[in-house]
Amino acid sequence: MKKFFIWFIGIILLIVALAYIFQVDYIFRAVRVTYLTGHNSAFIDDYTYFENRVVKSETAQEWPLAKNYNTVSSTKRLDSLHTALQSIAYVLIQRDSVVYEKYYDDYGRESKTNSFSMSKSIVTLALGKAIEQGLISSLDEKVMTFLPELKGDFASELTVGDLASMSSGLKWDESYYSPFSVTTEAYFGKNIRKTMLNLPIASQPGQNFKYQSGDTQLLAMVLEKATKQTLSDYISTNFWKPMGATQDALWQLDAKDGIEKAYCCLASNALDFARFGKLFLHNGKWNDQQLISEDYVQKSTHPRFENSPEYGYGWWLNTYAGKRIFYMRGHLGQYVIVIPELDVIVVRLGQFDGTEVSTDPHNTAFYVLVEEGLKMLGI
Repeated sequence: MKKFFIWFIGIILLIVALAYIFQVDYIFRAVRVTYLTGHNSAFIDDYTYFENRVVKSETAQEWPLAKNYNTVSSTKRLDSLHTALQSIAYVLIQRDSVVYEKYYDDYGRESKTNSFSMSKSIVTLALGKAIEQGLISSLDEKVMTFLPELKGDFASELTVGDLASMSSGLKWDESYYSPFSVTTEAYFGKNIRKTMLNLPIASQPGQNFKYQSGDTQLLAMVLEKATKQTLSDYISTNFWKPMGATQDALWQLDAKDGIEKAYCCLASNALDFARFGKLFLHNGKWNDQQLISEDYVQKSTHPRFENSPEYGYGWWLNTYAGKRIFYMRGHLGQYVIVIPELDVIVVRLGQFDGTEVSTDPHNTAFYVLVEEGLKMLGI
């Protein structure tokens, strides 16, 4: 028994040593945060396991309630989706007033959860503001102006617009469930700057849309250099406070006093997330203040590439019943969906997403959330 114990301890120490030698020690953190908490991936409450930076709010602006607030009934199809995919929030906003909101499983109006890739829309919005302020010249500004250590045969060609439109040519593995993917390393590692700058720009940028979280992380590193502020502070000053968010938000960091995991991981509540939908619904104007130019909103919510009509600059794009839609989308089915022609915003947060179909870039749950929500609104 003693020999077995010594052998077992030796194997454990060898595994630990090899993990550090091959620089995959982030796996230990990944296992602790996911498998040891009953999950097999990042999850909506995981911000409590990481360092966070506060995105400060200021004077809260409460959402108006519609005259028929919460008098409309959910549909059976929508209820089935909420049950199957464990929704934790579903909100319908029309003409800037909350028509319907419901929360599930002990979550409520003030519950913070992880936005995941909805944050990509926010980072791209910050790029637009930095361009307006003259801190970045244009979407054609070269990334190496700010990150001269960038590697790869095509590094000198990469622009901030390529990062915002997901066409960087970055060597990246967008795999959420493999313990050895760079996405997992970025999420659970403690030096995301080093991780990113070790990756080459391996193919010519600006040619095709390819969804890669690393693009947004590089963009955040550019913004940090250009604005000389943390991403959290920049978003707070230019958007979170002016839009009257009711709560401070939390943005996960790679380490204490580190950098935001910008491609994901802003934790807030459904109605505060919805503010970004309202801002874009009104072409960048919040009440009487133009927080971002109408031109940039239009640029963001239209496709850059003809062969990829599903994506613009940080926003997913679609049509339903002939109506143009743009939306924020995050892992496990986090959505802020904007239907401008109908003056409607749909928000859904939850534990799981619907089915991915190879012939459609939009998840099956997306259509249910829109179709049934419009039925509830009588549209």
